[in-house]
Amino acid sequence: MPSALATIILAAGKGTRMKSDLPKVLHKVLEETMVSRVVRQAEAVGSERTVVVIGHKKELVERELAGRRVVFAVQAEQLGTGHAVMMAQPSLEDFSGDVLVLAGDVPLLTAETLRKLIRTHREHGADATVLSAVFEDPYGYGRIVRTPEGNYSHSVEEKDADDEIRRIREINSGIYVFKAELLFHYLRFIGTDNVQGEYYLTEVLPLMRKDHKTVALQVADDPDEIQGVNTVAQLKEAEEKLKALQ
Repeated sequence: MPSALATIILAAGKGTRMKSDLPKVLHKVLEETMVSRVVRQAEAVGSERTVVVIGHKKELVERELAGRRVVFAVQAEQLGTGHAVMMAQPSLEDFSGDVLVLAGDVPLLTAETLRKLIRTHREHGADATVLSAVFEDPYGYGRIVRTPEGNYSHSVEEKDADDEIRRIREINSGIYVFKAELLFHYLRFIGTDNVQGEYYLTEVLPLMRKDHKTVALQVADDPDEIQGVNTVAQLKEAEEKLKALQ
């Protein structure tokens, strides 16, 4: 019997580079807000429970998603992706199954890519599975470091990377599937020993590997799908790419 699926969507950020006070995830691509598109993809892959983590002007995001089958968790201070997922934990206290973690600002992501990610996770009997992508220019993204055998070793954020790490072209999309009980167990042990002083969700993965848990990788067929939107120019670029697919 397939495992149950829940989703956590990270949507608390301000998006200061969007030159607007509107929460970043409420900017529209082809007349649909980015967060609404991501909720729709979670629904398409069978998410039984979707938790949207909100923060900046949260009431606007709540209004946008009114009537959708989602619950909200509040991240009052933006202390990193790991912290955001911690805020969602109470909403999934009684959940047993797999948890899909998505960003609310990735409008090109398709349900087919998520299905492949979930399939890889379950076929490998993985405890966590990371969606990666290979970019010609990976600037700004956390890099994936593989073991000599080609398996996942760890991720390094751009700001924490040295020159050797920055040469790696495989990036961490920030999209994952975890076994729920392991995700919330290991979140208790992550810290803020990094340049940003934030709780990175990626820090869960080395802890899992240290305990001999299985961390799998799924490389996205189209790296464009996992590109986040941080600027007005990137928003327009995403819209043009979606138009081309229609």
